Amino acid sequence: MSLIEVKVPDIGDFSGVDVIEVNVKPGDVIEKEQTLITLESDKASMEVPSDVAGTVKEIKIKAGDKVSQGTVIALVEASADAAAAAPVKA
Repeated sequence: MSLIEVKVPDIGDFSGVDVIEVNVKPGDVIEKEQTLITLESDKASMEVPSDVAGTVKEIKIKAGDKVSQGTVIALVEASADAAAAAPVKA
């Protein structure tokens, strides 16, 4: 199995957005589109989903951290089904 870095996706014109909640912990088995963290910008909160299914191996952020697009949220060991379906990155 391979470890995949799950990153903060495009969140618009925001940078340095507060993490107000971390919804998973190491060892959790997650599904694609499951909420990993909740962010809060000036006027709204948004949930950030996983783009892969698998087992959370490591969380790279904590509540109170500030993140931007591309910040690594977690390392996830892709499930066999997800690894088979995922395109190989060159």
